[in-house]
Amino acid sequence: MERVHLNSLSAAADAHAVAPLLNCFLREVAEPVPGPGERRVYRLHGTGRLLRVLGERLPAEPEVRADGTWQRVGHTELVKLVAEELRRHTGLSNHELPAEMIDSRDTVAALLTARARATPPEDLYLRSEQRLLTGHPYHPAPKARGGGPAAAWLPYAPEAHARFPLTLLGLREDAVVEDGDTSALDAFGEAPPGYRLLPAHPWQLDLVGREVAEAFADGRLIRLGTTGFDAWPTAAIRTLYVPECAPESASAGDLFLKFSLDVRITNDIRRLWRHDLLKLPRTDAAASRAFATSPAAWLSDRGYRTADFAFEELAVLVRDGFHGHLLPGATPILAAGLVEDFEGSPLGDAAWWEAYLRAVVPPALAAFADHGVVLEAHLQNTLVAVDTDGIPVQALFRDAEGVKLLPDVSREAGWERLVYTLVVNHLCEIAAALAERHPGFDPWPAVHRELARHDLPEIPALLSSPTLPGKTNLLLRWMGADGADARYLPLPNPLAG
Repeated sequence: MERVHLNSLSAAADAHAVAPLLNCFLREVAEPVPGPGERRVYRLHGTGRLLRVLGERLPAEPEVRADGTWQRVGHTELVKLVAEELRRHTGLSNHELPAEMIDSRDTVAALLTARARATPPEDLYLRSEQRLLTGHPYHPAPKARGGGPAAAWLPYAPEAHARFPLTLLGLREDAVVEDGDTSALDAFGEAPPGYRLLPAHPWQLDLVGREVAEAFADGRLIRLGTTGFDAWPTAAIRTLYVPECAPESASAGDLFLKFSLDVRITNDIRRLWRHDLLKLPRTDAAASRAFATSPAAWLSDRGYRTADFAFEELAVLVRDGFHGHLLPGATPILAAGLVEDFEGSPLGDAAWWEAYLRAVVPPALAAFADHGVVLEAHLQNTLVAVDTDGIPVQALFRDAEGVKLLPDVSREAGWERLVYTLVVNHLCEIAAALAERHPGFDPWPAVHRELARHDLPEIPALLSSPTLPGKTNLLLRWMGADGADARYLPLPNPLAG
C-alpha cells in the first residue's frame, strides 16, 4: 500500500512539473505539426525531432518519435531532452537550469507530502494564495527553492499551508535606514532603549552572510524573540500576510510584509534590491494617484526599514492590507488561484467572466492611459474581490517593484509589457481555465468587447494583430539573462479570430 502511495505521489509530482516545462518548451523552441488525433505533435528546432503531448492548457504524457514509434519520456528524460535541444538551438550550455528543473519537481513532491498532513486555512483568500502547486504556467522550474534540503524551506512554504511567527530583531538606531511609513512595525513588540524593531523572515536569517553575523557579535543587532502572532506566506513566498498584528494598538488592521530571500525563485534571486527600494517612493506614489478615484484599489508599498550594513539582506517592506480598500462584504481572491482551482473557488460561467473583465480591465487600462502607470497585472499581482454570490465586483493590484512609469519606458515598450502581463499572462490563463471547465464556451468575444469599449490608440491594433507578445522564460534562463529582463516572441492572438 505504501509503495502504491509513493508511486501515486511521484506521478502527481511529475505531472505538476511536466506541464509548465512543456508549455514554455513548446512555445519557445518548437513548431506545431498539423495533423489528426487527440495528441498535438511538434517539431523541435534544435534537432528536428518530433514530440507529441496530450492536452493543451496542462500538457501531459510527452512522447518522442524514435525508431518508428512514439516513446514515452518522464520528467527526468524530458529535462535531458530540453537541455540537448537548447544547446543545439542556442549554441550555449547551461548546467544550472536542468538542476533547477529537477529541484522544482522534487519540491512539488515534498509539497504534496506535506499538504497531505496539513490543514488548509479556513479563510477563502488565504486558500487562494496557498493553492499554487504548479505555479507559473510558462516557466521551466516554477517551484525551485534554491536546491536546498526541504527541511530548510518547507516550514515556510505557502503551498504546504504554512503559518509562523516572525523573528524580531533589535537594530541599533544609528544603523537604521528607512523611508516612507514603517510605523506599523513598531507595534510588533518592544525594543530596548537605543534600538528599533526590525522583523525578519525566519528563512531569511538562515541565508544571510558574514556582515549580519558580525552585527550580532558587536551588538548592532540583537534577538528579541518572535512575534505574538502568525504570518501567512502568500504565493510570492517572501511576501507574508498578517491578518491582525496588534488589535489593541493604533496600527490595528491587516498588512503585508515583503522580505529579502537569497534564493532563486523563477527568474530572479528574491532580494529587495537597493535600486528597487530607492525608486519605490516615486513608483508607489504614481500608482497610488492612478487609483485615487478608481473603483479598483492599489495596495500601497508604504515604506521600508533596513540596516545600513545589510541594506538588501535585512530589508522589510510594509504594504497595505485590505483594510480600507475592499468594498463592503467583498472577499478578495488571488487571480492565480483561480487558474489552479481550490476549494470554494468562485470561477464561474459566461456572466461571471464578463463581470471579471469589467472589474480587471478598465482600471489597468486607465492607469496606463491617464496616468502613465504600467501595472505588472499578471496573475500573482492581481486580486479580484467577489460578492457573497461569488461574482467579481472589484480588482486590487499590488507590487510597486514591478510597475513601470512613462516616460521612463517608452509608450510602445510600456504597452507591450501591459499586454503581456494583463492579456497573455493573466486573461489567457483564466480564459483557458474557463473553457476547460465549460466545454464549447468561447471566452474571447467577451474580452474583445471589453477592450473595444476603451478609447486608447493601441486598442485597434491589439484587436486585429495576428500575434501577441509572449515572454521567453525558458530561453531567458538558459541564456543567463538578468532576472528583470523580458524578451518576447509572437504568439497567436485569440482576439483577432
